[in-house]
Amino acid sequence: MLTPAQYQLSTVHGELREHSGLSGHMEKQQQMKAALQRCIDRHKDELHSLSLDIWSRPELAGNETHAHDRLVRFFSQDQTWTVESHYKLPTAFRASWGAVGCGEGEQPGLNVGFLCEYDALPGIGHACGHNLIAEVGAAAALGLKAALENQTELPEPVKITVLGTPAEEDIGGKIQLIKAGAFADIDLVFMAHPAQQDASFLPCVAIVEVSVKYHGKASHASAYPWEGVNALDAAVLAYNNLSALRQQLKPEWRLHGIIKHGGEKPNIIPAYSELEFYLRTPLVKDLCDLKAKTEACFRAAAVATGCQVEIIYPTDGYDSILPNATLANLYENNGKALGIQFPEQPANFSGSTDFGNVSFIVPGIHPFFYICTDAFNHTEEYTEAAGAEKAQLYTLRTAKALAMTAVDVVCCPVLLSFLSFLSCTVER
Repeated sequence: MLTPAQYQLSTVHGELREHSGLSGHMEKQQQMKAALQRCIDRHKDELHSLSLDIWSRPELAGNETHAHDRLVRFFSQDQTWTVESHYKLPTAFRASWGAVGCGEGEQPGLNVGFLCEYDALPGIGHACGHNLIAEVGAAAALGLKAALENQTELPEPVKITVLGTPAEEDIGGKIQLIKAGAFADIDLVFMAHPAQQDASFLPCVAIVEVSVKYHGKASHASAYPWEGVNALDAAVLAYNNLSALRQQLKPEWRLHGIIKHGGEKPNIIPAYSELEFYLRTPLVKDLCDLKAKTEACFRAAAVATGCQVEIIYPTDGYDSILPNATLANLYENNGKALGIQFPEQPANFSGSTDFGNVSFIVPGIHPFFYICTDAFNHTEEYTEAAGAEKAQLYTLRTAKALAMTAVDVVCCPVLLSFLSFLSCTVER
């Protein structure tokens, strides 16, 4: 027996086949897909230069001024794009094109969004390949524009929007942009992230950051230690409490962190210490349980040492990604037509992204793509791979598959109603 979601999926696919067969749209779709591939190939040198320029000047979350300016110039060179720099955040931008298929004064019916990330990591640069995410978003947008610009008959008027979304590695730029209304008029979003293999979907987990500060009392550590209240002891006890807690956690939950500050000199009892931890669970609702358990560990260390404790959640948490089987299947079909192979999905994946928050308000996908390395993200080896020329084949092939998937939806807007339906059927 089919679940409601499976039934809806089969119904929509039936409508898609009927729609395509009756109107001859399959041939039009193939022509549009061929046009976008040719466009991306024509611009491959410019796109590589864009990516390499961002890669060679790594900037931390919220400080991506060079990457912002470079992307703004990239889109501004074509005057058919309307480009807004410093869009709602200092290093965010918005580039819009269209709409096409509109009558006089008619508003676009479908606004297709592509997202670019471009922040780097401390010390190791673009070890998560965000320069390639920016390139994929730019390339896919150029490709879809080429597919649409000569179309006079579309089921609905279409507009393209590219959003530059900074600070994914730290404060969650997409969450800030959601709050500022940047996604309010976007109907569909695409981005892709470099990884160790191609995958139309990986189950990224929810995450929240917690900062813990202990306040004690300084004293001479040798002459009169009894006068002090040792904040470092509190931090060490808290760290050990959390290590003991791990054996009681569910297998998919993650808990990891560091002691950021532990004192000034060995002969001064530390009056202040600070820890930073990340808590991750497959679902947002599980974070409440994990937060309660970890807070008990932090407070117990304060009681044991006589310190005062502050427990702070400095940023918004990242949601898990809402799966979208319809878009994922379309992406896989388009990817396979381009030669992408999709090996079996890993049983577990514990990465996190602020795209998860976007996926709960706008239908979209966040596939992963191979870049010709077995190195793992967040390593120096992956930094090198993200700037290598051999990554370009895989990067641009992914951009083509994203744009081709957008064409499928543009040519059959009935899909969009089903994509929105999915948001109501998956547990958060």
